[in-house]
Amino acid sequence: MPDPAIEVKGLNHVYDDKPVLDDLTFTVEHGEIFGFLGHNGAGKTTTVNILTTLLRPTSGVARVCGHDAVTDRDEVTRRIGYLPSEVRMYGHLTAQENLEFFARLSGVPHPAQAAAETLAYLGAEHLAPLRVSTFSTGMRQRLGIAQAIVHRPAVLFLDEPTSGLDPQGVRQLRETIQRLNEDLGMTVFMNTHLLSEVARLCTTIGVLSHGQLIYQDSMAETTRRFPDERSLEDIYVRVEDATP
Repeated sequence: MPDPAIEVKGLNHVYDDKPVLDDLTFTVEHGEIFGFLGHNGAGKTTTVNILTTLLRPTSGVARVCGHDAVTDRDEVTRRIGYLPSEVRMYGHLTAQENLEFFARLSGVPHPAQAAAETLAYLGAEHLAPLRVSTFSTGMRQRLGIAQAIVHRPAVLFLDEPTSGLDPQGVRQLRETIQRLNEDLGMTVFMNTHLLSEVARLCTTIGVLSHGQLIYQDSMAETTRRFPDERSLEDIYVRVEDATP
């Protein structure tokens, strides 16, 4: 039986003597679009930073595609793509040049071709010759996704991906995530507070509160269990209110 896409066991992280993650345990299977929900300060970004090898946990285990995020960092980074909440690019370079640079860092053969094909897949080939310093938030987000997938990762991490986007940008992002999942089979881990997008996109959700996972289930089962609720926001509040 293959390893899960993401496996977290007994994960703890302490910052300045304050617990941020408290015995966090959950699993995400291959092919899922997983919505990771929680209030500000719940520990969502800390969890993403650990899973993407950017932060060492205080204790516990975090694995991606069977590889430990602490002891097998190189193997994990080969298998993941990451779109942070603030996309950072080299403004003096064009979109094509930025993508080629990151493709080389990821060891992608024929980086120029990979960059061009990725932009074309995202319908963003018109961005290729433009300098990134001239880009709007939506254009930067599109290029950020291209950077995250130029090496065709198995698992894509998105940290507040809709931040700063207008409604059209949010819709385009939603369609892109669906295509990546359906066409390329990418597992998507989406850290977000925009519950309306979770309801439309995610196959599974997890709710984090004060560093602990207080709920995890499929969207289908979640809506079945809460048939009287008119929105996912109401479900989220009920789950939190039911937690001791």
